[in-house]
Amino acid sequence: MNAQTEKRLVPGPAGQIEVAIDLPAGGAAPVGTALVCHPNPTQGGTMDNKVVQTLARAFIQLGWRAVRFNFRGIGQSEGGWDEGRGEVDDALAVLDAVRTPGEALVLSGFSFGGYVASRAAQRVAEPAQRLVLVGPATSRFDTAPVPADTVVIHGEVDDVVPLSSVLDWARPQSLPVTVVPGVGHFFHGQLPLLKSLVVRAFDPTKV
Repeated sequence: MNAQTEKRLVPGPAGQIEVAIDLPAGGAAPVGTALVCHPNPTQGGTMDNKVVQTLARAFIQLGWRAVRFNFRGIGQSEGGWDEGRGEVDDALAVLDAVRTPGEALVLSGFSFGGYVASRAAQRVAEPAQRLVLVGPATSRFDTAPVPADTVVIHGEVDDVVPLSSVLDWARPQSLPVTVVPGVGHFFHGQLPLLKSLVVRAFDPTKV
C-alpha cells in the first residue's frame, strides 16, 4: 500500500499465506489488529483491491494495525480455492500468526471477504471488538449473523450483491445497514466517503 507496508509469509492450512501489515503513522503503538479480508479470489479479488486498501487506511487512521492477506492460491499464497471453507481457515491462521493474544481485534471484509469475516468471528477464541462489512456477499455465500454493533455499508445500486439481499439478511437481526445512494459494488468515485463512514463509526472526532 505504501513504502512502509511490511510484507511477509505466514504458515497456513494450505501452505504459506502472503500478508501485508501497515502500522499507524508516527510510531504510535497500535490499539489492536484490524484484519481486512478481500473479495472473491475466483473473480480477481486480492488484498490490493481498492476497497480493501480503503478499509486498511481507515483503520490506520484510527490507530489500528491493518493486516491484509491473500487467500490461498492468490499472489504468493499457496493452495487453491476452497469455496469459502478453507478461506475462513486462512483468516484465522493469519490472526494466529500476527496477533498478540488478548489484543483488541476488528474483523472486516469486502464482498466475499465480508462473508469470511462473519464466519471467522464465530470461531476466534476471543470475541472481536467489532466487525465491519462492506458490500457483504450475502446473496452468494452463507453469511453468518453478526453482533448488533457491526458496521454494514452497502451501495444502493450494487449490481453484484443486490441491496435487497443484504436487507433480507440484516432484517431478522434488526441490524442497521448504511446505504450509500447511487453507488455500485466497488464504490467507484466514493472511496473517500467509504473511508470516512468507517472512521466515523469508530471515532467521529477523527473524520
